[in-house]
Amino acid sequence: MLIVFSSKHAYCQLLDSLGLENAPLITSMAEALQNPDAVIKLELRKQKFKTFPKEIYTFKNLQYLDLSKNNIKELPDSIGTLTMLQHLNMSRNGMESLNKNIGKLTHLRYLNLNNNELFSLPPQIGNLENLEILDLWSNNLEDFPETLANLKKLKVMDLRVILIEDSKQNKIAAYIPWATVHFSPSCKCRW
Repeated sequence: MLIVFSSKHAYCQLLDSLGLENAPLITSMAEALQNPDAVIKLELRKQKFKTFPKEIYTFKNLQYLDLSKNNIKELPDSIGTLTMLQHLNMSRNGMESLNKNIGKLTHLRYLNLNNNELFSLPPQIGNLENLEILDLWSNNLEDFPETLANLKKLKVMDLRVILIEDSKQNKIAAYIPWATVHFSPSCKCRW
């Protein structure tokens, strides 16, 4: 990891996957706030957060964020300011919508939104040009934007435990033929 000191703050460049995996994991907000510039990897699971913690915006070098198993119903507009994020886990939060500013996280490689209540994805999801893994398992998704076709680095998208009819499954798979898309058996239902 390269750490550069400027007159105001220390900052590091994006880590490769091995560097990010080996970065020190911080698991408490109190510890993270002691040295905000050193926070690269933050896991705050099961902390009973009801809103996205504003303190997270002080971590300018944050590249890995896990806020799973909280009760955060939505991401704020300011999520797009976390421009160094490569890994974001917001699973099991009860989220019903995904903020369009998610599309500003262009370094994101891993996005986990499983076990939420999402009904649709914003078209800006297609701006995540480095996204490799998109986990949407067990949501209420009905709409899938054509901009999924812009996810040229996508390797895996998980859409299991979502009722999706055959024609829509085929359409989704056609958007991203280079990726493996996991579906549950198609829905034979008529609404």
